[in-house]
Amino acid sequence: MVEDVLQQFYSYLSLQKRFSPLTVRSYQTDLRQFTEFLNEDSPGFGLAEISHHHVRAFISNLMDKQVSAVSVNRKLSALKSFFKFLVKNEILSVNPAQKVQGPKTPKRLPAFVDEDQATTLFTDFTFKPGFEGCRDKVLIDLLYQTGIRRAELIGLLESDVDLFGLQLKVLGKRNKERMIPFSLELKRNLQGYLDVKKESQLDNPRLLVSMKNLPLRPQQVNTIVNEVLASITTGKKKSPHVLRHSFATHLLNNGADINAVKELLGHANLSATQIYTHNTIDKLKKSYNQAHPRSGS
Repeated sequence: MVEDVLQQFYSYLSLQKRFSPLTVRSYQTDLRQFTEFLNEDSPGFGLAEISHHHVRAFISNLMDKQVSAVSVNRKLSALKSFFKFLVKNEILSVNPAQKVQGPKTPKRLPAFVDEDQATTLFTDFTFKPGFEGCRDKVLIDLLYQTGIRRAELIGLLESDVDLFGLQLKVLGKRNKERMIPFSLELKRNLQGYLDVKKESQLDNPRLLVSMKNLPLRPQQVNTIVNEVLASITTGKKKSPHVLRHSFATHLLNNGADINAVKELLGHANLSATQIYTHNTIDKLKKSYNQAHPRSGS
């Protein structure tokens, strides 16, 4: 019974909510952990038997295991969505997770590379020769010049690249499409990569592929980005998202309209974009303290 309802929920996320396969897998992982936790104490439990006490006990168990507050809150959000689905479909009458609160999470500013480091990256870093080096350079350039997410990058098709119109069609969260402009320099890099890809007899319709003609895996993208960023920064975070953060921060630092940045990033709400203004304000404060005679510096 429980497993059947879970499968209905996953189908709902995929078909009606139009969540990406990666997001659905995250829900599956979180809900599997919850059901395994319940089975330890109450084998063969029924959905109607679940109360807010069970949800709180699960959250407490995660925190005792020192799971990060961000992860705990994500799992709690998955539970709330699942039980909301059950109430909506009249499988349950009450959402047992509705009033359960997760741990407070510290506000962290997004990690990013500064503009000088980004310039160094594209002028001084030597990519390895051959197809893979050409691909890796385009991969880094795409992440920094367009701000797309790792999953969006992996999902790009050759047909999504409009070299004539200098724009990229991106399929974002919930299958929402957006168009992102790019520079002549990125056009040249893309054209060079596509030529090398063809010469290498790699005909997969995905834009970025391995030497085996397969789409890149998430971990492969992480490894490439980590290796490149390690050459310009000592920061702990060297993920594809750092380049997305850099894209947004550099746009805002140079006067871009925040609503335009919101659309480029594919954010549903402006609040998700506003976190990057903190970096901009920090830069303004630094400039003020350095330049104003009454700043006290």
